[in-house]
Amino acid sequence: MSKLKYQMVIQWSEEDDCFLVGLPDFPGQRWRTHGDTYESAVANGIEALESLIIAYEAAGDPLPKPTVSRVL
Repeated sequence: MSKLKYQMVIQWSEEDDCFLVGLPDFPGQRWRTHGDTYESAVANGIEALESLIIAYEAAGDPLPKPTVSRVL
């Protein structure tokens, strides 16, 4: 889990009738996965993130630097 320090954006989509999951630190498509419930969107987002990390490492590509948001 130590590599799972990346932002995950989850928002409801009326058009798609599901929660969309984005991983903004990774370039490419805006939405990576989805879920019918918030909980399934989180689980699917973690799975997508783990898959991205594996793919980057297998290709020998450096992982993007995680964005850190500061809450005031």
